[in-house]
Amino acid sequence: MKTHRFLIPLLLTMLCSCNQSKKVPELLAVGVDSENTLFASIESNKQWPSYRGYYASGYLNNTNLPDSFNVETSHNVRWNTEIPGLGLSCPVIWDDLVFITTAISEEDSEGYRTGRYGDITPVADSSNHIWKLYCIDKNSGEIEWEQVLHQGIPSVKRHPKSSHANTTVATDGYHVVVFLGSEGLYCYDVKGELLWERDFGLIMSAWNVVESAEWEFCSSPVIFKDKIILQADALNTSFVTVLDLFTGETQWRKERDEISGWCTPNIYFENNEARVVVNGYQHRGAYDLDSGEEIWKMSGGGDIQIPTPVIWKDLLFFSSAHGRHAPLMAINNNAVGEIPYPESDSIPGSDFAWFYDRGGSYMSTVLVYDSLLYKLKWNGSLTCYDARTGDQIYSETVNPSSFIASPIASDGKLYLVSEKGIVFIVKAGREFEILKKIPLEESSLVTPGISEDVIIFRTASRLIAVGEEG
Repeated sequence: MKTHRFLIPLLLTMLCSCNQSKKVPELLAVGVDSENTLFASIESNKQWPSYRGYYASGYLNNTNLPDSFNVETSHNVRWNTEIPGLGLSCPVIWDDLVFITTAISEEDSEGYRTGRYGDITPVADSSNHIWKLYCIDKNSGEIEWEQVLHQGIPSVKRHPKSSHANTTVATDGYHVVVFLGSEGLYCYDVKGELLWERDFGLIMSAWNVVESAEWEFCSSPVIFKDKIILQADALNTSFVTVLDLFTGETQWRKERDEISGWCTPNIYFENNEARVVVNGYQHRGAYDLDSGEEIWKMSGGGDIQIPTPVIWKDLLFFSSAHGRHAPLMAINNNAVGEIPYPESDSIPGSDFAWFYDRGGSYMSTVLVYDSLLYKLKWNGSLTCYDARTGDQIYSETVNPSSFIASPIASDGKLYLVSEKGIVFIVKAGREFEILKKIPLEESSLVTPGISEDVIIFRTASRLIAVGEEG
């Protein structure tokens, strides 16, 4: 009898332990512990788990994407699904699931204003909104599930090129993390069950020069192993923080002396030490991933900072624009301390691999692909550089219209989407060549997502999956 009394709790403990172990997923980027393994994992990656793919790299190879497609005739269009409301979150893909967010208004019918212009006035809409997270079957386009994230009047108005659902979700194949700025942070599992949520209060994303120019929040979350990295630079608060992925609890938070920005953070390694890297105007720099200790800091550049830092081997690439400076720079990943803004392009300092004071892009994040760096400007200009040396290889006009979406690549091709909704497929390499020009039949301000055998575009009202027929 005593033996049975001992065995029953032991068996229950073992059973609970087994069930608990089944609930803990394999962590994203497991085995990534150095600059070499991070870059190797980017090269071998098969998922598109967050903004611009795997750590904002912007490319995925061996995808077997079609050379052409036609939305009107549905040639090589797998599916074409309507998404209600307005949202500029990019499609995120993990295995056979696609995640997207939107904000549905009772009254806002203005849509997006396309083209290049300087109007800073936000959209005058104070109606009730419903923020939703959608999970869509990658193969059929059918909605697997949808969840209401938040309901109410938006805390911050939107720019005419913005929405109230700008940020892209992040997933590790188990968690789906959504950061809506003032409307909260949410963590679901891939089946649509809410795991936890957090409220960071008001994050006033407005231009610091004219405070009435409210443009809504736009910094997406990043998942690295068991951590979530968030950046929030606004009028009333500026911080970078790392949270526990499983609980949402704060591991560290650092306040920042920064003006409003719309940048997504990233991860890099300096040898075996993981860093959080952020773009900025007054506070561009890096923090130790585990402790939050500041590694290096730099001020200066474009004073409306939007592009995400991009990592390639041992280099960190930054771009920004607006105002007197519009820098494009490559910083060594062993940089430390206070780094002064360079006085000239030719002598930037030992922390830089190269630097151009007037070479940056305002809206889109740069792409580094096959040792070449591509910069797409708002005016449709595409410039190609040697990523290591910064030597310019070419600068050509893709189309004299406007481009907000960032460039991405797959299997030797670049995909550039204009605001008018034209997809330009450009040959990757040292010679400029437009291979195809394909209309999406609707405006598009969103960077596409790539998965094995499919590329997914988001237009003003639809999600379109393109892949070989049959």
